[in-house]
Amino acid sequence: MVEIKNRKANFDYEILDTFEAGIVLKGTEIKSIRQGSANLKDSYAIVRDNEIFLLNMHISIYDHGNIFNHEETRTRKLLMHKKEIKKLNDKIRLDGNTLVPLKLYFKKNKAKILLGLAKGKKNYDKRETIKKRDSDRELAKELKNYNRF
Repeated sequence: MVEIKNRKANFDYEILDTFEAGIVLKGTEIKSIRQGSANLKDSYAIVRDNEIFLLNMHISIYDHGNIFNHEETRTRKLLMHKKEIKKLNDKIRLDGNTLVPLKLYFKKNKAKILLGLAKGKKNYDKRETIKKRDSDRELAKELKNYNRF
């Protein structure tokens, strides 16, 4: 089971809501994703003409592909219902939020992408996240040592 995550998204953004969308891919892109060679790090989604597009998602060139191989960071169309797209577009325009891909996975042999409606974090919010993560890690370590005896 291939699952590609955007680990940086939860650190850089506060995720408000999540949406699942299909993604339009070429044959060599699917084969490359099944090998696990995709990256969601700097990618984001935009709404253009009542359609959603994913930009800057990197899918490596398929090793056994021929002259019909794909471009690595091309713009890819996402598939969602029109009502959902309008709802997202309103939230993006009015509240100044961003659509960030969180995870790329397969569901019934179809490639799906989990989009997060996100609000950017400030530097002090990121420091708070680091402090909380470190304190949780120390607490878990203490509990593990305590339960050992």
